[in-house]
Amino acid sequence: MNNKFKIVSNTSKKSKAGDLYFTFFNGSILAKKEGNTINIPNLDEIKELNIQYENEFFLGKIGTYACFGIEASLKFNLSENYKLIPLYEFGESIDEEVFLAAGRANQILNWDRTHRFCGKCGSKTENKKDELAKVCPSCNNVMYPVICPAIIVAVTKGDKILLAHNRGFKNNRYSLIAGFVEAGEDLKSTVKREVFEEVGIKIKNIKFHMSSPWSFPNSLMIGFFAEYESGEINVDGNEIVHADWFTKESFPNIPQKFTLARKIIDEFIERNK
Repeated sequence: MNNKFKIVSNTSKKSKAGDLYFTFFNGSILAKKEGNTINIPNLDEIKELNIQYENEFFLGKIGTYACFGIEASLKFNLSENYKLIPLYEFGESIDEEVFLAAGRANQILNWDRTHRFCGKCGSKTENKKDELAKVCPSCNNVMYPVICPAIIVAVTKGDKILLAHNRGFKNNRYSLIAGFVEAGEDLKSTVKREVFEEVGIKIKNIKFHMSSPWSFPNSLMIGFFAEYESGEINVDGNEIVHADWFTKESFPNIPQKFTLARKIIDEFIERNK
């Protein structure tokens, strides 16, 4: 698929044969393998698998294909051509537009799963009919999908970039400094704070680069470039266990192509040709 994923606000959209169904179970997404290609099953295929689910959410469109997100309520039998794949692994195998739709499905389904009861009075919630929201029939509290803003920053020092190894990263992977925005904090303050907390250096000339949703489970990543100002690398030892300056010729294992971190790193490479 070479078409852009487009979010369409239409909660009353009805599904039809051929529509794509982004189906999750226990945190993994259902994919259909056809030769060397990974595809999303359509409505007819979901019916053939007899997948049981409670809610379906219209996600938007990829080209002419309407996209829906569902979460299987019971384990189902997989035929030979189907498999359940963790979302991150899925992102390594498919087009960016399909990953964006899958990520939106994951965010909405996570919100659906965690907002079935009102946080104000404890009553069971209902899906709002005119927009993507939950409403409490007892106290009229309205709950929208939760989005958590986070920054990610490429700190540069001449022809070098700061890369860090997080304790939770697999395969000795290194990435950029990132962290969540605190309540009452502006984005540039978050960038300065996260860099200083995690590696002990001060930065300057912070400039926005690009943003992207990060659906693990509900972040919006806001990407920046910044320049080294002063200090020596001193990792926190808790979250970050090692960090260093790298030229484009000396990179360690870095994030996959579909991630915002990799797109920013690739931009650094382009700027240093």
